[in-house]
Amino acid sequence: MRSQELIDKYLNFFKKKGHAVIPNVSLVPKNDPTVLFTTAGMHPLIPYLLGEKHPLGDKLVNVQKCIRTTDIDSVGDEFHLTFFEMLGNWSLGSYFKEESISWSFEFLTKELNIPLNRLAVSCFEGDKEVPKDEESALIWQKLGLAKDRIYFFGQEDNWWGPAGKTGPCGPDTEIFYWIGEGEPLPLKKSDQWVEIWNNVFMPYNKTADGRLELLKQKNVDTGMGVERTIAVLSGYKSVYETNVFYPLIDKLAEISKQKYEGDNVRIFRIISDHLKAAAFILNEGIEPSNVEQGYVIRRLIRRAIRYGKQLGLEKVFTPLLVDPICEIYQVDYLSLEEKKDFIKAQLIQEEEKFRKTLNQGLKKIERLRPAEINGHLVFDLYQTNGFPAEMFLEELKKRKIDYDPSLIIKEFEEEMKKHQLLSRAGSEHKFKGGLADHSEQATKYHTAAHLMLAALRIVLGDDVYQKGSNITAQRLRFDFSHPKKLTEEEIQQVEEIVNQKIKENLPVQVEEMSLDEAKRIGAMGVFEDRYGERVKVYLIGSLDAPFSREICGGPHVKSTGELGYFKIIKEESVSSGVRRIKAILS
Repeated sequence: MRSQELIDKYLNFFKKKGHAVIPNVSLVPKNDPTVLFTTAGMHPLIPYLLGEKHPLGDKLVNVQKCIRTTDIDSVGDEFHLTFFEMLGNWSLGSYFKEESISWSFEFLTKELNIPLNRLAVSCFEGDKEVPKDEESALIWQKLGLAKDRIYFFGQEDNWWGPAGKTGPCGPDTEIFYWIGEGEPLPLKKSDQWVEIWNNVFMPYNKTADGRLELLKQKNVDTGMGVERTIAVLSGYKSVYETNVFYPLIDKLAEISKQKYEGDNVRIFRIISDHLKAAAFILNEGIEPSNVEQGYVIRRLIRRAIRYGKQLGLEKVFTPLLVDPICEIYQVDYLSLEEKKDFIKAQLIQEEEKFRKTLNQGLKKIERLRPAEINGHLVFDLYQTNGFPAEMFLEELKKRKIDYDPSLIIKEFEEEMKKHQLLSRAGSEHKFKGGLADHSEQATKYHTAAHLMLAALRIVLGDDVYQKGSNITAQRLRFDFSHPKKLTEEEIQQVEEIVNQKIKENLPVQVEEMSLDEAKRIGAMGVFEDRYGERVKVYLIGSLDAPFSREICGGPHVKSTGELGYFKIIKEESVSSGVRRIKAILS
């Protein structure tokens, strides 16, 4: 089975069950500073899982591109990936366990023709706060699954969420497929069981103090990995044998003049995965850097280059894999082809920079005396020059320098842990109270952003459009199109307009309408993103002549008088033609 065939089957099946297809959104979440990437299809739906009304209804389905870096060290095995596509269907208070499990069973056994004896499931065993999920187990039995194929596990295995520190969460039932030969062994007794689908039942919201409270509605959030599912259904032993990877494997074999076998298998997989993920992140317009999403791209590209050296690739090779990536995804991701030159240029620039870094590191190693070598020095070289620790040890081995690898690794890891603790502390401070938890203050800032955009267009002109935002409970950060620095007078004018509208205590109202209608009435929106057929438009002010009209998922305050006093604290350049404002409410 090819990826597009599975995607089409899935979307059509749930459309017949009354689900509306929603867009495949950006890999970089908007207005959610608590995460770097969209990690699951449910990510953009958090406001609706918490009770906001979705313009397309309470039954939804889509395929969503995702990035996950938590398993980066596992990439290279049969099934772990950094970039992948996730199929999902959702109930926003419409149906719950009975329909969700029954439809999953129907899709697997009727649409995909999976034999019942190749399936097993797990359910939540319960804890002090949430009871054992006997209900899901009974539904599976009623559908015909043998009792000895139903397992119960704890929080680590059968509980999902929240996506951040707070938010929707609940127990899940996971569905596994037996890829082995002969009679299946018990779940967890064999790695021949592969998870292909996860049905999460979300009646809970985790609060900032760690409590579980009941949501306004019982939700269902499901996820099925495209690559993993087409691999097992096609009888492949790994995702790298499927149509979304073998063109990359073939190209890598061609340029390296090496075969995809033996020790090379893991290397081919890591390079293919990492460069595909990097290409998709670059496609979002993000460039390699030492912070946030840019750091992830840099890490992926440099990791691919390091493994490329093991294949003898000593010259720039990363851009050579861009064409096959574009060909694989030419149906659904035309923007890859459109931004191909940019993606290649960034890869070339990063690879040249890293190869220079490696050469500098090698020169430093050449000057070292054996007595100077320890894990602290290795970490310093890694931190200041980006020189990988494993390459350092390889160089010592090549030069036949005596050293204690276990001691060096121990000292290096100690330094790394110190660095990670400092980074984590800074990150937690920076991202505390983000919009994902719908805190009262973050909601106020979200509404203030609408007022500020309208004010900017009044002061600077109609060429001002939103280019991005990052909202926490501490401040508003807003990027917009404008060719030059704002004057003190312009900043003051924007502040005065926003504060006047706050003083007027304007109502904040929402209307659902078609995308065409939203455009016709002049609603602002980031139109390079794909919206659904129907959208929510937030209007601030009177309905017949609102001060602000924006396509948005919410949440917002009920009236502007709740916001307090608005103050711009910084205005700066982000890139050519894009400015950034940081503002606070007091």
